[in-house]
Amino acid sequence: MTDTTQASPAKTTMFGADWCRDCVRSEALLNSLNIDWEKVDVEKDPAAADRAHAISGRLNIPVVHFTDGTFQVEPSDKELKAKLEELGAI
Repeated sequence: MTDTTQASPAKTTMFGADWCRDCVRSEALLNSLNIDWEKVDVEKDPAAADRAHAISGRLNIPVVHFTDGTFQVEPSDKELKAKLEELGAI
């Protein structure tokens, strides 16, 4: 599921943590598709968790925030790839 926020990042941004299996999986997909994206580690940047929560309204990670202002929380590879295709990123 993709939801929308008010602000749009300059490039796809994923809020996550190294210990999170879903984050590692989404990161691997973004890298394998050669997506220009930014990783924001919620463990290393305490304010990042608050930013991710402000975007999604949830405490779950990963939160993937797209350039059109939409976001996905804990997306499957299929959902994430479909959104990137919709955006013309791949």
